[in-house]
Amino acid sequence: MLFSAPSSPSSRRQWLLPLVAITTSLATSVAAAEMAPHDLPSYHYGAPIRVECMNRSSETGEHIETPAHEIQWIPFPICQETKAPLEFNYGIEAEQNCTIPMIDDPFFHLLEFYIHSDAPLACRLPARPPPQVEVVGEKPHVTEYVPLVFALAGTLQLSHMHISTHMNVLLHSTPKHHLHKKDSGVLDSATAYSTSPLTHMEGSSTRRLVIGDPLPLQFSVRWFPTPELPRVEGKVEWQGMGGHIYASTVFYALVSFGAGVCVTSVWFFGSVLPKRLKGRSLGGATPLGYGVGVGNGWGYQPSKRAD
Repeated sequence: MLFSAPSSPSSRRQWLLPLVAITTSLATSVAAAEMAPHDLPSYHYGAPIRVECMNRSSETGEHIETPAHEIQWIPFPICQETKAPLEFNYGIEAEQNCTIPMIDDPFFHLLEFYIHSDAPLACRLPARPPPQVEVVGEKPHVTEYVPLVFALAGTLQLSHMHISTHMNVLLHSTPKHHLHKKDSGVLDSATAYSTSPLTHMEGSSTRRLVIGDPLPLQFSVRWFPTPELPRVEGKVEWQGMGGHIYASTVFYALVSFGAGVCVTSVWFFGSVLPKRLKGRSLGGATPLGYGVGVGNGWGYQPSKRAD
């Protein structure tokens, strides 16, 4: 035999302790391996998600690196409404304002890079919240980020610029269940873009901007519960140009056509035709008259000649 059980109780305890320790360690490792995917943190409904943006040089538009030769990320400029950098809340759709109090000279030049598409306003969002518990001896959790590029649009002039301050923000999540509002999920993808950048009329969202002016940004935030396009009863609601004609569309078109024919017929026979026939004999229009002694066969009464 390779192993023999010791005879004395003390030696038996000494023999069992290492075995128990090894068994416990293996069980803990297996449990940790099995629990690891489920223990990853996820956002709950309403959880704040702060926006970080790539730090760029206002002179060249190139990104700035850290001493470790990594891209430097800085918080989004502070919003006047909240006195804090821009952030979104998981699952909450809202019209959100973020006014940057004053545009200084360096930031104005950065806006020129963004609008002229020389350098994008590249930002990022953490895909998951930071973990609440860390296991001693294990590698710390590395935060993964989802890119969020703000496609600012406008026109550049010699002394100023016109910039579209209203932006649509579309956020996709990967949910666990999403049966209720309080269900948790993970951020999957995101994008943001300006709307109506060519409209400079009064009342539009396009603003004339010079150095020293505030920049009032308006965000229409919309969330999608999956990475797919919006769905209704398991079917894609919108499929782009040429892909949105269904049986219901044909049915509504036929019903509208029939309703139009009915309304036109009622209006013609109830209003137009009686006015035309008013004061005139039907004459030949009647099945028994044939126009004899009544009309001339075409619904008009012949004129009387004086003798």
